[in-house]
Amino acid sequence: MIRKSVARVMTIAGSDSGGGAGIQADLKAFAAMGAYGTCVITAITAQNTVRVTDVLEVPDAMIRAQIDAVMSDIGTDAAKTGMLASAAIINTVAEKIREHAISNLVVDPVMVAKSGDRLLREDAIDVLRRVLIPLATVVTPNLPEAEAITGRVVKDLDQARDAARMIVEEMGAKAAVVKGGHMPGPATDTFYDGTEVRLFTAQRVSTTNTHGTGCTFASAVAGCIARGMPLKEAVGQSKKYVTEAIRSGIAVGHGSGPLNHFYKWWE
Repeated sequence: MIRKSVARVMTIAGSDSGGGAGIQADLKAFAAMGAYGTCVITAITAQNTVRVTDVLEVPDAMIRAQIDAVMSDIGTDAAKTGMLASAAIINTVAEKIREHAISNLVVDPVMVAKSGDRLLREDAIDVLRRVLIPLATVVTPNLPEAEAITGRVVKDLDQARDAARMIVEEMGAKAAVVKGGHMPGPATDTFYDGTEVRLFTAQRVSTTNTHGTGCTFASAVAGCIARGMPLKEAVGQSKKYVTEAIRSGIAVGHGSGPLNHFYKWWE
């Protein structure tokens, strides 16, 4: 039977030549969530499981053209931003999000690769804070990203809660999920939507195959809300999905291997 319609999700992010994170992870996560993915490439990285060896930013005009091409034909039910390397790119993306009235926006404030290589210029953080976060349905920083965004120390659950509240109440996002992967103990994410703080906890998986975890989580959330799922439920479903994808991670390369986005279908 031919499906007549499907949820559409657009990722606006960098490309990972190693296939574990960025655009590649986003499209896999969209598919796993039952959504059709489109992509706008903001940067090309020469990257593997060990390190990022080079980065080429895509010109603003080409980023605009990609967004316009997708929106003029396919459209989208949600969008997710990932690596936006510079203030100029952030401004361009925010302008196009407003122009095309994209309302379901997941902002993953990608700053550093799993290898430790920087993916966002220091002077772009303030622009991210002022220009893009206010457009977000949900922002999904890890602890170091939450520290950079808020300017506060974020090391434990109380500080994660305060950071989530600051992102919502002071910066204008509708919701925030401060991910707890860098904390010791169980992997606990702190969700706040302006009215409720909720913790999403999963048993920590002992593995080095975690490359692309943040990209995958944010993309799973975007895929779920594109299908009409309430945000809180989308966060919970995405947490479960990412945990199992980590548990089934793929041992490729000599560094941090990727998640298995299709663990449900692979033997």
